[in-house]
Amino acid sequence: MADAKVIPFDDDRSRGAPGRTAPDRPARGRAAGGGRRTGGDDGRTGQEERGGARKPLTAVSGAGSRAGSGSGPGTRREDRGDRGDRGDWDRRIAEGLAFLRRRVTGEYEVDEFGYDADLTDHVLLSMLRPVYEKYFRVEVLGIENIPSEGGALVVANHSGTLPLDALMLQVAVHDHHPAGRALRLLAADLVFMLPVVNELARKAGHTLACAEDAQRLLERGEVVGVMPEGFKGLGKPFSERYKLQRFGRGGFVSTALRAGVPIVPCSIVGAEEIYPMVGDFRTLARLLGIPYFPVTPTFPWLGPLGMVPLPTKWTIQFGEPVPMDDYPPEAVDDPMLMFNLTDQVRETIQHTLYRLLVRRRSVFF
Repeated sequence: MADAKVIPFDDDRSRGAPGRTAPDRPARGRAAGGGRRTGGDDGRTGQEERGGARKPLTAVSGAGSRAGSGSGPGTRREDRGDRGDRGDWDRRIAEGLAFLRRRVTGEYEVDEFGYDADLTDHVLLSMLRPVYEKYFRVEVLGIENIPSEGGALVVANHSGTLPLDALMLQVAVHDHHPAGRALRLLAADLVFMLPVVNELARKAGHTLACAEDAQRLLERGEVVGVMPEGFKGLGKPFSERYKLQRFGRGGFVSTALRAGVPIVPCSIVGAEEIYPMVGDFRTLARLLGIPYFPVTPTFPWLGPLGMVPLPTKWTIQFGEPVPMDDYPPEAVDDPMLMFNLTDQVRETIQHTLYRLLVRRRSVFF
C-alpha cells in the first residue's frame, strides 16, 4: 500500500446507467381476460364485449400476442428494466474480455516509471472504488482547481496510521476531474522495499519521492501528488489530529518552481479517525525497521480484525492554485522565498481543515 511522502531534498468514465424503466402510461383498455360477460337487452354477448376491449390494447402495444397473454404496462416496464440490466452486464463483460485480450496479447503500455494505466483504471481503482464510495462516502470539493492539462503539484495533509488517504485522493482525482486526470503519487522508500506492494505501487503510478523523478513527471504534464508531512503526519497520535506537522524546508516548492507548474493545496478530513492511534510500540517498530508500530483501541488487541478502519465520513477539498510561473528561475536559490511559499501552502491547508471540521456534523455522517 503506497504512502506519499515529502520529496527528500532536505532533511527529512461513463458507466451505463442501470436499466431505466419506461414512465407509467395510462392503460388504454383491458387485457384479453378482463372483459365482463353481460346479458344486455341489445343482445351483445360477453365475447363481443371482450373483443371490443382488445383492439385498443393491440393498437397501443403493437403486440397483440403479449396483450392477449395478460401482460400489462407494468410487465413491459419490468422487461425493459431487465433488458437494461442485461445490457449493463453485457457491456461490463465485453470490457472485461477486451481487458483480458489486451493483457494476453501485450497491447498495453507501461511508462518508464512502471505506470500501467490500463491495469490501474480497470482493476486497481475498481477495487478501491467501493471503499471510496460506500465505506468512506468521500465528498470532493474544488476539483476544478486542478488544471485540465499540463503539470500540477497537489500538496495534501497526511494522516490515518495507514496511507489510505493517499489512495482515496488518487480515486478522487481520477473519478471526479472533468478530464479524468491521473494522480501520480510520490511514495516513501519503504513502499518500494516491500514485496508485492512495490509492484502494485509502480503499476498504480506511484514513484519514489525524489526531485529528479518529480520534476520529470511535472515537465511531462502530469498531475503529481505529495504529502510533505510524511511519516510524521501519518503516525502522529490521535491527540494531535488535524494539526499539521512540519513541511520540511520547501523541497516541493523548489520542484514546482523549476517545472513552472502551479501548486494545488489539498485538505483531507476524515482520515484522522479511521485508526485512532493512542500509542506506539517504538522498540518493536525499531526491530521491524518501520517508523512506528501503532496501538489503537482495536489493534493489536483484536488481531487482524483490528485493522478494519472505522467508517468515517470523508471530505477532500482542493484549494485555489498557487502559481509558480511568475517567479524567475533564480528564485529557487532564495531560501526566504522557499520558506514563505512553503508556509503559505501549509497555512492554506491548515485553515481549510479547520473550516471543514466546523462544517461537518459528525465524524461518521
